[in-house]
Amino acid sequence: MSASHAVYSLRLHIVFVTKYRRKTLTSELLAALREAFAEILNDWRCTLIEFGGEADHVHLLVGIHPALNLSTLINNLKSASARRMRNRFADHLAKFYWKPYFWHRAYYVGSVGEASLETVKRYVEAQGTQEKLDVSLNCGHLELRQDDTIILN
Repeated sequence: MSASHAVYSLRLHIVFVTKYRRKTLTSELLAALREAFAEILNDWRCTLIEFGGEADHVHLLVGIHPALNLSTLINNLKSASARRMRNRFADHLAKFYWKPYFWHRAYYVGSVGEASLETVKRYVEAQGTQEKLDVSLNCGHLELRQDDTIILN
């Protein structure tokens, strides 16, 4: 992706767990969550790359814009998706929760890159050394060459 002054490839792996790890997520609810997350992320100039889940948790692979506030995005994803699911699946969720719960307050988020951590680490360590001549880093749409030139693929 690109903006007027930056080329970026920022991807996150996000995991949300249901409150009390209750097995509330049916296939219909998971499909509705996929749709909700895609819409919410689009409003944030982000992309839902992949989505999957089980009865008590979901995984999102998300492409993000570099200008966003990550904690605000996460909170919005959780609150907006929970509100939509509680409205649409109120009867089903009432079997599991007597309060308007849906997600556990904790979550997981990790960065995901096309180059391995070890490759990037070697590239950074090689800066300013003779070894730099032997290391190049290819990150999908962006290639950082041995001579520090940047190529957009």
